[in-house]
Amino acid sequence: MHLPRKGRWAAALLAAFFSSCAYAQNANLCAACHGADGNSSTYGVPSIAGQPKLFIENQMILFREELRPSDQMLPVVKGLKDPEIIKLAEHFSRLPARAVSQGAENSALVKSGRALAKKLRCGVCHLSDFSGQNQAATLYGVSDADITALAHFLSRSAPRMQRSTPPARAR
Repeated sequence: MHLPRKGRWAAALLAAFFSSCAYAQNANLCAACHGADGNSSTYGVPSIAGQPKLFIENQMILFREELRPSDQMLPVVKGLKDPEIIKLAEHFSRLPARAVSQGAENSALVKSGRALAKKLRCGVCHLSDFSGQNQAATLYGVSDADITALAHFLSRSAPRMQRSTPPARAR
């Protein structure tokens, strides 16, 4: 079917409108748990603001394809198309991250988390300020207690500076 010139513009505008509505609906679903600004205030729910775009994309695809099981995430990402995932990842990666802490600081956990970050060489992948890079790393073999200490330390660390360009790689 060949649409007249005006008809093509109308179809394009309608497509853009519905696309933006779907994006807004999906962003609101994300915000319901991860916070309107991507900084979660809910215990056990990670903040996604300022995370690398590629990291967010990968995680959403892993959830969507059920390669990373999550009863909470699957209903949200099931059926999302790659362009929708990319748009959401772009949005949340551009939001500024802020330190988010739950409850009083536990100095022993902060000290333990700082020591673990050094021992596990977290700065190799995530840089010395823990701002991260595009790749995703896992904590294979790290105990739940150590992950708790790392999370406690990192949630009380100063938020990273937003970069407009990726960090330079050491040669």
